[in-house]
Parts: sequence; structure tokens; C-alpha cells
Amino acid sequence: MSNTEAAQTRPVSHEDILGKAVRHARLPLCITDPKLPDNPIVYVNAAFTELTGYALEEIVGQNCRFLQGPETTRDSIDTVREILLDRRVDTVEILNYRKNGSTFVNALQLGPINDEDGNLAFFFGSQLDVSERRRAEREHRELADEELLHRLRNIVNVMTAMVRMTAREEADPKEFADKVMERLSALGAAHFETIGRSDQTEIDFATLMEPIARAYTSGRGGQIQLSGMNPVISHQLVSPLTLALHELATNAVKHGALSTPQGRVTLDVTKLHSPARMQFTWQETGGPEVAKPRRSSGSKIIQSLTRAAGGTLSYEWRREGLVATAEFPITALLQS
Repeated sequence: MSNTEAAQTRPVSHEDILGKAVRHARLPLCITDPKLPDNPIVYVNAAFTELTGYALEEIVGQNCRFLQGPETTRDSIDTVREILLDRRVDTVEILNYRKNGSTFVNALQLGPINDEDGNLAFFFGSQLDVSERRRAEREHRELADEELLHRLRNIVNVMTAMVRMTAREEADPKEFADKVMERLSALGAAHFETIGRSDQTEIDFATLMEPIARAYTSGRGGQIQLSGMNPVISHQLVSPLTLALHELATNAVKHGALSTPQGRVTLDVTKLHSPARMQFTWQETGGPEVAKPRRSSGSKIIQSLTRAAGGTLSYEWRREGLVATAEFPITALLQS
């Protein structure tokens, strides 16, 4: 029997299989030897060298701390040390440095490897770069904070506009106070019924729009008219669509068609077929002449939320009034 035939018939051991799996794993792995001074790295796979940018000969023999740098926190370093001392399997996020000096947030899982007698033989460490995930989470928090501040500013601006409009309409102090309270209550209800929704249920478009129209038209029926389809909106789309509608209504009260009793808003919903999308068109008429404003933080927030839902939002500043068009994929809607 030739050596080749012998090799082919020799049974493959679990150690062989495990070794191949570790070598070819896409997850970066390293093994350290606590029996040697300073617990050095004695093995890494190819994925580890790809992640860190170091060659094999630059890694083996070093303690894992060589990946730490000026911005690596003391708390994360102490947590790594505690896990090793306790000889437990655990995960810690730690800021590490590549050979080129760039950083990555490492979700490091480490733990002991015992021999057949239960004695500590090695430590293993698996690395997972979660930098992009943490960056996205941070941007989401910042956007949420910015959205909240903008929403509060919008509410104050609309309240101010409503008080001014009511003052022009009502000379009697009691009538003025009653009407202001009525309108502010409607505004608060609109925000709680739409933006403040805590459930995860769908809602049809007319129901979503009703409290917004009631609040921002100050009881002047017919200023906002709905036409076209009445699709059912999935809960994922409720927030961006509602915020866009509040933003449009706020601007209309401050500068556009809803700032005068003669102004009108037509909100038309149509289905586009190529590609399959639902189009919402907000068209203002009868208000003061408008001009394109400077880009506001509110429009940036709405654009970001709309894009996140797979949609688009565009503005056309006509002399007779604003025309805003939002489009969302049919897949973002449950049914029509």
C-alpha cells in the first residue's frame, strides 16, 4: 500500500477536524499559554491576522495587550483580567488597534481550555469587530435626540402661531382663553394619538391624518382635504410618515396655507406601478406667496427617517404654495 493510500484510509481524528475548523474559521481566533511567562499568544488563525493587519510572526509570542492603545479604557482592561483570573467564559467589548493605527470595537469572548485532567492548559479568545454596529446605534441615538428637540421646538412654534391667530379672531378675553385651550388640547391630542403611539398595530391613513388635521386647522373644517386611496400603514412606517405630516402642517401654520382661513391643503394618495410605490402628495393653495426656505434641522430629520423606511421626500416651492411628495415602497404598507 502506498503512503497516499495509507493516508486516505487512516481515520481522521477529532483533533484534525477541530484544527482545520479553527484554521479556516472566518471568526478571528487566538490561543494563549498561561504556563509561559506573560501568557503569550501561541496560535492565531488567518482571520485574526486579517482583522489586525499583523503578520503571524509579529503576533506569536506577544501578550494580547499589544492590541491596546491610548483610548482603550481601564474598565475594559480590568474586565479582561477578571475573566482570566476567574477562569470563566465571558465577553467584553474593548477598543483595539490595528497595525496601521486604526481602531475597532472588539467584542472579545475569552475563556479557559482545560486538559483531560481538568487543569488549565490554554486560554482562547475570539474577536468580533462590532464597530459599525456601535456607530449605527450611536447615530440612531443622536437622531432620536435631535428629533425630540426639533419636535419640542415645533410644538412651541405652532402654539405661538395658534395664540396669535386666536387673538386676531377673538376680542373677548374669556372667549380667547377658551379657544386657545381648545386648540392647544387638540394639538396635544394629535401628538399623543400619532407620534406618541406606543402600540405596534397598523392604522389606516385617514385615521392617522384625522387628529393632525383637527389640531393644525384650529377647528376650521375643510382646510385639509384627503383624496385618492386610503392605505393601511404598517407600524414601521407610521413614525416617519406621521413626523413628515406634522412637519408639513407646522410649516403650513407658520408660513403657508394654514396660516390664513382661506388657505387649503389637498393631500392625495395614489399608487404607482413602476416600481410599485405609494405616493403621498401634499399641495397648498390660497396661502401667502411662498419661497424656498433655508434647509432646516427638521427637514434633515424627516429626510433621514424617510430614507430609513425606504422612501423619498421632495419639495417643490411654487408661488401659489408648497407641493411636497413622499413615496414609499408598497412593501412598507400592509394593504390598500
